[in-house]
Amino acid sequence: MINKADTMLSGVHAGREYAVGRGEAVLVTASEALKMNGADSNVWTNVVVPRAILLRAFPQIDDRLGLKIGADSEALELLKRYCLLLESGSPLASADLITHATDTIVDLIGLATGAKGRAAELVGLRGLRAARLEAVLARIAEDFIDPGISAQSVALQLGLSVRYVHDLLQETGMSFSERVLELRLQSAHRMLSHKHSDMRVSDIALTSGFSDVSYFNRCFRRRFGYTPTSAR
Repeated sequence: MINKADTMLSGVHAGREYAVGRGEAVLVTASEALKMNGADSNVWTNVVVPRAILLRAFPQIDDRLGLKIGADSEALELLKRYCLLLESGSPLASADLITHATDTIVDLIGLATGAKGRAAELVGLRGLRAARLEAVLARIAEDFIDPGISAQSVALQLGLSVRYVHDLLQETGMSFSERVLELRLQSAHRMLSHKHSDMRVSDIALTSGFSDVSYFNRCFRRRFGYTPTSAR
């Protein structure tokens, strides 16, 4: 989305705040909600590319959603000129030319967004994803005893999409529900193993985030191979 007016276009997209002035741009996706504020009169243009095509070229393109592309970006400027050239002429008929034009536009989007280019930019891309994963894991570790914790609540607190949270956790080999359950079980096991603990098993289960004691007993035995009472 390229801002073509003097007004500022701002809002939230893919859990990230953005603000683009004249000549600036931002990568957005139709699969995520887009909130945009402007003035009484706003002018922008969209360069629309199927998401599957961008993902094939740049598997981590979603990490660039909502990031501002400055007006001084040479890749963005060339993308504008190239699209204007294609719009002003007759529609392409040659399959080879259509493929060439498509590849050029995709490359320019990759360069403009930082999804393609120097190795340092790609390292930064991975670093951003790693930082978000760390934030998700920290939030789960802090709130796992809350019976109401969910991927939706964590995503809302961190300004991310629910799908993105699930995708990040999938890379760790443990889903959201599996991670929460493991943390709760480990918490209960520590409390049961404490020599000076005089809490009832049911109270320990509730304190660790379980709302159903029977479910807690089944999960505990399946995880550790013995009952909560035996853990004492």
